[in-house]
Amino acid sequence: MISTVLVANRGEIACRILRACQEADIKTVAVYAENDTGSLFTELATTAVKLSGNTIGETYLDQQQILDIAMQYNVDAIHPGFGFLSERADFAKAVSDSGIIWIGPSPVAIEMMGDKMTARKTMKAANVPVIPGEEIDFEDEEKMIAAIRQASERVGYPLLLKASSGGGGKGMRKVEAPDHLDEAIKGARREAIAAFGDGRVYVERLLTGSRHVEIQVLADQHGRTIHLGERECSVQRRHQKVFEEAPCPVMTEQLRDAMGQAAVLAAQAVDYVGAGTVEFLLSSTGEFFFLEMNTRIQVEHPVTEMVTGVDIVREQLRIANGEPMSCGKLNIRGHSIEVRLYAEDAANNFLPSIGPLAIFRPPTGPGIRLDTGVREGDEVTPNYDPMLAKLIVWGPSREEALQRMRRALDEFVVLGTTTNLRFLRELCDNEDVVSGNTDTMLIDRVWPNGWSPSVDRSAADMALMAAAIAESSGMGNKSSLSVSDNEAFTSPFQTLSRRYP
Repeated sequence: MISTVLVANRGEIACRILRACQEADIKTVAVYAENDTGSLFTELATTAVKLSGNTIGETYLDQQQILDIAMQYNVDAIHPGFGFLSERADFAKAVSDSGIIWIGPSPVAIEMMGDKMTARKTMKAANVPVIPGEEIDFEDEEKMIAAIRQASERVGYPLLLKASSGGGGKGMRKVEAPDHLDEAIKGARREAIAAFGDGRVYVERLLTGSRHVEIQVLADQHGRTIHLGERECSVQRRHQKVFEEAPCPVMTEQLRDAMGQAAVLAAQAVDYVGAGTVEFLLSSTGEFFFLEMNTRIQVEHPVTEMVTGVDIVREQLRIANGEPMSCGKLNIRGHSIEVRLYAEDAANNFLPSIGPLAIFRPPTGPGIRLDTGVREGDEVTPNYDPMLAKLIVWGPSREEALQRMRRALDEFVVLGTTTNLRFLRELCDNEDVVSGNTDTMLIDRVWPNGWSPSVDRSAADMALMAAAIAESSGMGNKSSLSVSDNEAFTSPFQTLSRRYP
């Protein structure tokens, strides 16, 4: 019986897991680096333990230190969240070997799906359709280049080079013609070695104009494996998702059944237990192909929760505890959209930004959810991923959900650091997004030279900043101004346009 969970993560996902544990009456231990002292997730935990060390490798990636803390505090289970150690098979094995429950799939499943070439071979054997391509199992650079040259002639151009290990778009290169192949191989290999310590690269046909559609799966220890429908994740920048929704705008019941069954087969092929996501590319012809499987909770899981009513993290806890899933028959209700709020300068090639969250005023109202690990007054540092929050909305229809997202973004106020709020708001008005006619190349197609704001709002930004400072410092109090008793004072912060930044 799980009574105490250690959350081996930080920020937004740590907060999400900690709250789920609290609702399940489970005690929690949070681990944190010194530069996360006072962060929201440390305050939500029953116990917070400081990690020794300064770098990410010395703190959140230090397997032994985290295990030692788990043993010291008599932890029953470890939840890795996403990122960091979540897809490290060696860590999952070390946790299990220590007698602690790993809230996730087996180390074998993580390893099989973490190696993309092994995953492709496993999917072929399970009759799950894969993208046309060839596995190149050479680490030697010269042998790899020679093999990929030969494979490229059979696969055809344009093609995609992909690192066998890892994800997040690292070790990936698009190649339009043979003249650029060798350089692309070397670049992908260098990046793969730096990111994953594995330089193997394989080749796939580049399916242009395809949608990125993923299926959420759950599997318990009682032999039941199900799917919770799909998420449309086509709107991406540099292979990173920006705008996610459920259900997919072009999904039919027949296609959902086929993709869902393929995802279940994929999970069963590796004896999967827990929550996972099977990603597919959906072509304009209706054909779909296995892309990869993420053996963890997904960043965009809230949109599935909003349309199905299933608390996926709570189900993870039930499954890890040996209980059957509580999910019944799939019932998709309404439409949900998620956007990712980043501390980044979208007009300057999306470079990360730092600074204080002097003002952080999220939108409120029906159908709005905010998953975040920050609060007003927190400092944005360069130490970690710049994602500040996930803004999720629900509506009875896609049109209403999109309207609600526009309203929510209009109300969202962040001052002190630059964010991508204006970019997200403009994205919601893009005609392809409005129509649901999206694909993985949309952002590159709409803004081939990079995004820039449609209107120069520098003067308005300065005015809003001044008003916000006045408001937060108390300068806007009625008592400090000469106002008649019959006049209702409204602060400048309230009267200025909320479409910021």
